[in-house]
Amino acid sequence: MFERLADQDFAYLTTFGRRTGKAHTVEVWFGLDDRRVYMLSGGGDRADWVRNLRKTSRVRVRVGTRTVTGKARVVRGGTKEDERARELLDGKYQGWRAGRRLSSWARNALPIA
Repeated sequence: MFERLADQDFAYLTTFGRRTGKAHTVEVWFGLDDRRVYMLSGGGDRADWVRNLRKTSRVRVRVGTRTVTGKARVVRGGTKEDERARELLDGKYQGWRAGRRLSSWARNALPIA
């Protein structure tokens, strides 16, 4: 999907309004792992884009010139996927490496796939 675009700084996530159904696009940090896009919401459940995708999971993600449509979900806490998403994004944006503690942002943010 986006493998060759993994080094891009930002993705553009479009969710659909939980009340209006209108498209809303936000710039987000992202990571790619095995054809899956991961994001971390620093605002947790309070972020409008998270509240929107909880209502309707349909999303569009644009990285560079590539756009895909799919379904997003909150990653279940305490799972291997949760750990992987946090490490992936913290490594890309905060310099995390194995054996080091995750940044406060990565520890406290809400992972989305």
